[in-house]
Amino acid sequence: MIDKKKSYSTAVKQETAVLVAVSTQKQPVEKTKEYLEELAFLASTLGVETVKTFTQNLERADIRTYTGKGKLEEILTFVTANPVDMIIYDDDLTPSQVRNLEAVFKDIKVIDRSLLILDIFAMRAQTAQAKLQVELAQYQYMYPRLTRMWTHLSRQSGVGVGMRGPGETELETDRRIVKDRIAFLKEKLEKVDRQSTTRRKERDRLVRVAIVGYTNVGKSTLMRGLSKADVFAENKLFATVDSTVRKVNMENIPFLLTDTVGFIRKLPTTLIESFKSTLDEVREADILMHVVDISHVSFEEHLDVVNKTLEEIGASNKPTILVFNKIDLYKPSYNDEEAEDEVVTSNESVLDQLKRSYVADKAEHVVFISAEKKENIDELKNVLFSMVKEKHFSIYPNWLDLGYTAVETQE
Repeated sequence: MIDKKKSYSTAVKQETAVLVAVSTQKQPVEKTKEYLEELAFLASTLGVETVKTFTQNLERADIRTYTGKGKLEEILTFVTANPVDMIIYDDDLTPSQVRNLEAVFKDIKVIDRSLLILDIFAMRAQTAQAKLQVELAQYQYMYPRLTRMWTHLSRQSGVGVGMRGPGETELETDRRIVKDRIAFLKEKLEKVDRQSTTRRKERDRLVRVAIVGYTNVGKSTLMRGLSKADVFAENKLFATVDSTVRKVNMENIPFLLTDTVGFIRKLPTTLIESFKSTLDEVREADILMHVVDISHVSFEEHLDVVNKTLEEIGASNKPTILVFNKIDLYKPSYNDEEAEDEVVTSNESVLDQLKRSYVADKAEHVVFISAEKKENIDELKNVLFSMVKEKHFSIYPNWLDLGYTAVETQE
């Protein structure tokens, strides 16, 4: 019998993790620390608390256990003495590394960066298409790690980070059935892709603008402000996975505005492959709005990551507006005290400082805004409208003679 005088909690216990990374010649200590901060942010997105981080300087990651023997023993000592649910590695682990690490850490889950990101995508996916894309990416990730994943899952309860997806119902699945499942998902996604392509062709009469950028730079907030639509935005990595398309009308000229999934360093290749149709929204756009968080200490690296990804998917040569967001949070860096005093004593605004800085020359069209505070949004609208109008009239040179109005162009 339940004692009504007692209080019973149904809250799920928060999982805890330690993070592990290796600094090499290609990845110096400063970058490793920053990557670990991002990894902790990824973990917190899933409700996982980081209790400690471990780093080691090596020429390259150990082929057997990622870290060296001494560091491995240090990690083992800590997780044995403290309540730790999982160990998250900042780089992808090979199947043999995972087997070796699981033999050392026993029942503590061993997760790498890709599996963590896949788990976030599984949590965020809302549409049937996105769920298919995530499931395919999960199976493609699992396939070479099949032995360890299935024995790993059989020891666990099927809940928590790293457990979202195919789950316990597949415990007895062998390599052949998983391969068949991958083929089935690919076939199903191809049908969905064809439907998406058809829908995009039906929209070809309208100029298409795609918002791209690193994850959590404010793309959805900007989308919401420009389209006046209720678009989900949250201060978490990959707050949105599905593409959101809205029709916008500026001075009787309609165009389509698309919010796309954010990019990130070390993005799993399986996700890029699986999200082909989502990325097609970027590939087939007429104009890109590349949003960058100017307040982030590594905004230039984020910019490069997105540019490289755009190049990989064949979308790097499109007309682009480089939008530096979050100017309300921007803190100027100073080379010396004299320069700092000079800026502090001047009446020049942060916006004016940025406009005359070197970042203003990063692209042909550069705009500095705060999407959250709605600062300098009018300048962005003017630049965007100018580019949309130019593209629109190249498609419809006699548009004004057709007598269209704002009401007639609404869906």
